[in-house]
Amino acid sequence: MSRISKLFERKPSRVLSVYCTGGYPQLGSTVQVMHSLATHGADMIEIGMPYSDPLADGPVIQESSAIAIKNGITIRILFDQISQFRASTQHDELPIILMGYLNPVMQYGFERFCIDAAAAGVDGLILPDMPMNEFKNEYKGIVKSAQLDFVFLATPETSDSRLRSIDELSSGFLYAVSSSSTTGNTVFQTNEAYLRRLKESNLKNPVMVGFGIAKKEDFDTVCQYVRGAIVGSAFIRSFSRDIPIENSVKQFLQRLLHH
Repeated sequence: MSRISKLFERKPSRVLSVYCTGGYPQLGSTVQVMHSLATHGADMIEIGMPYSDPLADGPVIQESSAIAIKNGITIRILFDQISQFRASTQHDELPIILMGYLNPVMQYGFERFCIDAAAAGVDGLILPDMPMNEFKNEYKGIVKSAQLDFVFLATPETSDSRLRSIDELSSGFLYAVSSSSTTGNTVFQTNEAYLRRLKESNLKNPVMVGFGIAKKEDFDTVCQYVRGAIVGSAFIRSFSRDIPIENSVKQFLQRLLHH
């Protein structure tokens, strides 16, 4: 049973996944950011693999990616950082997801990427530009044999039949995008009909909602309908040059979870 499945079994509601960009704010800060997230209340960590042409990312994550690339982050370095986190933490049960785009993964070599990711301690992948058919026919077996989960995204425009197909192909959880826009470009608005549809669709995977979730009220709203939420741009925006990472992460999670 994967760490992701165990998390959802252990925690029936209010699951919080936090997105951070690998190699940001500094090249060496990834491990510290992860430790701080694990210590102060994140249930799952989603790490962005910086890419020069990010399709679904808004300005905040794009900028953090550009800085991380300038800092010298590579997939190989990121794997080393994740291994370091796994070796030095008491939070062994905490799932780690990698989110990124196909191009760098293909350049690395898809199969080698999956094997090395799993060896580093990664539990799942989100590659938003992976076509469903190609995944089904070419990559699903590779992902499965590396014992990784693979998460697809749904949007408010996703038809019921496509939602079923996405649910069928995904493992770990289903990533429901709150609105059809790029990350961080959207102020969270409750799309109640969509959230209710997700709740009532009787899907095999737990559903997590992301995009635009920035404060406690957003998190509380989403958790009435689905298993939890993913917070990204708001977290990255919260970093400040004047506050040490540990304090910054702690303050952000306290505001989000306890207010």
